[in-house]
Amino acid sequence: GRAEGGQRVAQQVRRTRLAGTGLLVTKALVAANVLIYFINLAQGASLTENSGELFFDWALIGQAQAIPSGELIGVGEGEWWRLITSAFLHGSIIHLGFNMLMLYWIGGPIEEAIGRARFLILYLVSGLAGAAGALLLTDPQDITVGASGAIFGMLGAALVFERQRMYVLGGSALSIIVLNLVLTFAVPNISIGGHLGGLVGGALG
Repeated sequence: GRAEGGQRVAQQVRRTRLAGTGLLVTKALVAANVLIYFINLAQGASLTENSGELFFDWALIGQAQAIPSGELIGVGEGEWWRLITSAFLHGSIIHLGFNMLMLYWIGGPIEEAIGRARFLILYLVSGLAGAAGALLLTDPQDITVGASGAIFGMLGAALVFERQRMYVLGGSALSIIVLNLVLTFAVPNISIGGHLGGLVGGALG
């Protein structure tokens, strides 16, 4: 009847907003990640291996000695911005593509549900938590990059929302988290600390 018709209209409005001019923060984050990747390419990176001045200055490193200058670099040397900027760097075109697909797929519904400002705060807090987790569970000299910590944070927040009966991912947050955690532990060269830290940070945020 009338209630069902109203629900259909609400669902259609939601789909229209997702496909239309909304989701400005999600789209801006995707665009920023893609732009930075192409800047790295212009600085000498390849499609499978990153390099360049921006990558050197922004990647997450606890503390390491730069080659050939010998200077100490990293968060331990006061370069705190790496905690955030590393989330906008990616090691390969596949790494970038997968993360941006996940960001748009998961971030869009969450941004629509909680608003642009709260979504941006959630994303940044999750990214910071992911960086903290990576620093705790990896060698200080290891390089960590990627938006996956922030993406795991969004999944953690989505799980909390579902416990509050706000089904931003259609009730599938837990299954998506489990699948991605399996991949995290099964696939080599993935930052376990970054993913776990982001997940916890997003859930608590």
